[in-house]
Amino acid sequence: MAHVHKDKYHKALQLRFLEGTNLEVTFEDGLVKRFDMSAQFDEFPEYRALEDRVLFESGQLNSFYIYWTDFLDIETEEIYDCGTTVRKTDPFQAGNFGAPVSAARKSRGVSQAALAEKTGIDQSDISKIERGIANPSVKTLQRIANALDCDLVIKFRSRNPEDPLFYPELEENGFVAR
Repeated sequence: MAHVHKDKYHKALQLRFLEGTNLEVTFEDGLVKRFDMSAQFDEFPEYRALEDRVLFESGQLNSFYIYWTDFLDIETEEIYDCGTTVRKTDPFQAGNFGAPVSAARKSRGVSQAALAEKTGIDQSDISKIERGIANPSVKTLQRIANALDCDLVIKFRSRNPEDPLFYPELEENGFVAR
């Protein structure tokens, strides 16, 4: 499907392969969308190759598209626009620390290069953190938070909404690392 030019595209953070040819993609804004690739089969018969489970599960997410082979890919914007929203989640919960780091840095009007200079962290490493391909330590996140004049807050939440939290104040207040 063709896309109309947009000013903003939605960055995908996480990809899960579900039954059949169903994908579940978590986006930077916290929306989790489901998309069945078989909906594309009539218009794009080459996608039928994804009925092969090994090929289907070999797909790789690269922020703005999912690719299987040099000739078989899909823009994640297609999934965002045409997929079904199944839930909204906190981007931190998706395992990506990059979204909040990037948002904090941009809200302060600080470039990656300036943040690198303030923190002593290499600019390429800051870029990797923001793109969600690096897994920074709490110590590294604290250095970034300090440089941006922010508090680093870590929250613990029950994975099961039916479970009461042992310490409900953690849900509301989190831990503030100083």
